[in-house]
Amino acid sequence: MDENVVVITGASSGIGAALAELVASRGAAVALVARRRDALHEVARRCGARAMAIAADVTRRDEVHRAAAETLARFGRIDVWVNNAGRGITRPPTELTDDDIDDMLRINVKSAWYGLQEVLPHFKARGTGHVINVSSILGRIPFAMYRSAYSASKHYLNALSAMAREEIQQTHPDIHISLVSPAVVRTDFGLNARYGGPDSRTLDWSQSPEEVAAVIATVSASRQPDVYTREGLQTRVAGYYAALGTDVAP
Repeated sequence: MDENVVVITGASSGIGAALAELVASRGAAVALVARRRDALHEVARRCGARAMAIAADVTRRDEVHRAAAETLARFGRIDVWVNNAGRGITRPPTELTDDDIDDMLRINVKSAWYGLQEVLPHFKARGTGHVINVSSILGRIPFAMYRSAYSASKHYLNALSAMAREEIQQTHPDIHISLVSPAVVRTDFGLNARYGGPDSRTLDWSQSPEEVAAVIATVSASRQPDVYTREGLQTRVAGYYAALGTDVAP
């Protein structure tokens, strides 16, 4: 991360704030993007002189454009763009409304896609760059029924990310798209979910936001395409699909 310019969305708390402080401590310049202006400025203060706070709603394409423009005006380039903004939902699938599904796609998919499409021309002009999309283990295994639409949105994000990676690297092999998939993280995610929900801090098998941030920082250096944030998650995903049965009907 030394000397990199890193844009982080959803940076006012949780994983985004932890990542901002970590990479800033390692020498990166950081542009922190979120809606909550006061909280965002407090994170920027903790990150030091090479941090800037950009209050913006990343579910709006024009706001993402403004965030990129302000970052370039301040630092002259962008090296890494981390799409971390997201929101959960607490509602079983048969009760989902049009608004529920639209909200999950807008926050968890469109926000990331606006970021990728905004920064990609800059990366192509430079011939290098890295987009990191923060997904979820629920984007691999739909095991939390009450998170149905959230899980679906992360599956959607994963598929788009993989296909965009294939497309872009055909012509620009030094532009990378990575997916990082945490499980439960001890943040306000559960409390802030649409319709509320269990506090993520009370759930089993959780990680701290600092642990997840450390994995994201490592991915920024390694540029690995698809990473889980703790040991055992990949095995759990493989086990889930193996348990569904044979892949060919008898």
